[in-house]
Amino acid sequence: MKLTTHDHRRDSAALTYLYPVLSRRAGGVSIGVNLNPNNACNWQCIYCQVPDLTRGTAPDIDLGVLRDELRTLLGAVATGDFFDRFEVEDRYRRICDIAISGNGEPTSARALPAIVDTIGAAATAAGLLGTIKLVLITNGSLIRRPHVRDALSRWAALGGEVWFKLDSATRAGLRRINRVERAPATVALDLAAGAAICPTWIQTCLFALDGRAPGEAELRAYLDFLDEHLRAGLPLRGVLLYGLARPSLQAAAGRLSPLPADWLERFGERIRALGLPVSVHP
Repeated sequence: MKLTTHDHRRDSAALTYLYPVLSRRAGGVSIGVNLNPNNACNWQCIYCQVPDLTRGTAPDIDLGVLRDELRTLLGAVATGDFFDRFEVEDRYRRICDIAISGNGEPTSARALPAIVDTIGAAATAAGLLGTIKLVLITNGSLIRRPHVRDALSRWAALGGEVWFKLDSATRAGLRRINRVERAPATVALDLAAGAAICPTWIQTCLFALDGRAPGEAELRAYLDFLDEHLRAGLPLRGVLLYGLARPSLQAAAGRLSPLPADWLERFGERIRALGLPVSVHP
């Protein structure tokens, strides 16, 4: 199977928990760690590419299987066999990160602290710790739970970072895009709790819905949310702003379409005006 930036299937390596992808954001190969092979998540984002998505949490994780898969895949990277097997283009022939992500909210895995330790040990054994990024991609809704806070502390000690999903800063937007009932004030508490423990980036997906870009009121609420909390001392690293690169597999898929790259870049400039670094990925 050839890896492409438009195909992030979780079964690309025929493994239970690991899936290599070509990441347009990272500019190389990302080793994904899928802690939700049951396709269960506590959110139901309308742009999600997970098939048969259901409401729920991560299943019990077999740490032995995860450990063996990390050893096998990272070993193939070290020998170079990995890049040939997956027909990786020369420009992408580097491992950029190990990313805890996958088919649902990964922080719902109760064994998350032990999972972090397992990833850290494998990256160390492969000589990758300190040379690649360690990323935890999360919707942030469970960050204040004790097992998640413990895991974030361990992740930070390994040099890891968090990508915190923020697609809207309005209650209506969160309901429309992420299909959850959450108040922006609650999101702010979760964000502050996570950023206090581990380096944190905001990750935002923007797209047209029914042919219309997000309205000015929605965009202004997002900017005001960031500005208010930055002024209060929230230690954010920056914003990862991206559009639709792969088709949604949710019921609303036909209502979604990508925004022009220049539209995303203009909004990125408005975020930069707040004093935050922004990386734009159309």
